[in-house]
Amino acid sequence: MKAAAGITLGRPDASDGASVWQLVKESGTLDLNSAYCYIMLCDLFRDSCVVAKQDGVTVGFLSACRMPASPDTLFVWQVAVSGGQRGKGIGTAMLQELLDREELGDIRYVEATIGPENDRSRRLFMSLAARRGGQCSVSERYPANLFPQGQGAHEPELAFRVGPLRRPGEPARG
Repeated sequence: MKAAAGITLGRPDASDGASVWQLVKESGTLDLNSAYCYIMLCDLFRDSCVVAKQDGVTVGFLSACRMPASPDTLFVWQVAVSGGQRGKGIGTAMLQELLDREELGDIRYVEATIGPENDRSRRLFMSLAARRGGQCSVSERYPANLFPQGQGAHEPELAFRVGPLRRPGEPARG
């Protein structure tokens, strides 16, 4: 799937870390991690992350990694799209671009944790299941009581598991 006109998708590098941190900060909905964390993701985990840019400006970022105990499973950690670019298919395009990478050709499952009120992310993963022929199961992964108290309540995080995925052009199972 193509992103909106004028948007380029690719692997980030360490120099993208600061702009990714700013994007996540401005999202207002994602948990903000340190700038160092985003620099490290863009550098050390670049093969499982995607940056979306328009005219050299970062407008989207998706971070993911293989699950160590299940190498056929990709865990998507954060998907951020700038406010002015939301609703244009950039999140979907970043996820497609990542799953279409040759080195991730053996990925059969995609997992993510999503807060119960995050409708955009819910739709993203439900549409992935519909496009790639997989099922989408939802269960509680991290209950609210696991998160530190005192800085505002954190919603529970629900686990979304999509799969088994079909590769583009692969016939439906059944």
